[in-house]
Amino acid sequence: MHPLTQPVEADSVDVTALRNFAALRGQLRVSLTPRCNIACWFCHNEGDVPPPLTKVDRSRQPRPRALDADGYLTLIRSLMHEGLKRVYFTGGEPLTSPMARPILAGLPPHDPDASYTLITNGTRIRAHQAWLARTRLDKVKVSLHYFSDESLKAIAGTRVGIDAVLDGIEAAREVFERVELNTLLQRENAHEVERILDFALERRLPVQFIELVGTDFNESRATSAVSAEAILTYLRTLTADERIEVAGVGQGRRVFNIDGVEIDVIHRNLGRHHVGQCGACLLRPQCVEGFWALRVDHNGGVQPCLLREDLRLSVTELLSDPEQLAAAVASHIASFTEGTL
Repeated sequence: MHPLTQPVEADSVDVTALRNFAALRGQLRVSLTPRCNIACWFCHNEGDVPPPLTKVDRSRQPRPRALDADGYLTLIRSLMHEGLKRVYFTGGEPLTSPMARPILAGLPPHDPDASYTLITNGTRIRAHQAWLARTRLDKVKVSLHYFSDESLKAIAGTRVGIDAVLDGIEAAREVFERVELNTLLQRENAHEVERILDFALERRLPVQFIELVGTDFNESRATSAVSAEAILTYLRTLTADERIEVAGVGQGRRVFNIDGVEIDVIHRNLGRHHVGQCGACLLRPQCVEGFWALRVDHNGGVQPCLLREDLRLSVTELLSDPEQLAAAVASHIASFTEGTL
């Protein structure tokens, strides 16, 4: 048995660190699959091997699957029971996974202050619209990093057309009250950012513009990253309603309100939430995010840091005992925040 999966006495575990993280609006990011039907160059794949790398080098493959739908649901229930409230379903593209339907259709009820969000590239929503409408998902967030076939091909290396993405957004709007967009700022879409904003405002969709977070996976094209200054300048011509939010975990953001539609810009220099383990971390100079998400992957790993795979906890052997599973994760996060992991 791996030392990190040794049983922990559930009644002796201090869950304070985990519950503090939840209280600071920390996310539980659940990757349903590392596979995707497109291959965006900047993808970090929640710490697994990204599709663009597998596309050019077939020897570089993601981890094998170790979780079935019941395993995923056990993890989600256990961690929500310990206080995590913001659950995001990611990939790869989550709707390419055969696990998507049984997991999303089987989500347990949650408290009014909790939420389930699907993050998707939008291309598969129309095909899955009927059953998605019957799930407990509270929100769909569509990645719209492009606004033409040309920029979609340049960014995602795909022949899928932009119409499939835009139709997916409409399909989501037809069945979900809350649909949002997110756009990574880069040289390849700089000429389309204002059009993406106009598209969002016309449909009254909140949109988030994000500066690139560098990782080992995207360093070869790091020069594609652009500053948020251009979109900030443009937003200030549209509204004077601007505020800065640095509360909670993760990067700070500038929030604009345009006729009741919230537009936010994730800024690298507005704040982060580093904890004990970060103090002596050799990767900290590269880290602009800090500890803001607890990531679950399809191999049964739980990881508090995208850049540090050595801090990953395997919980596959604990799935038969949800109480022990939650205790092990709580103990792991406590050690991480105290700097003793």
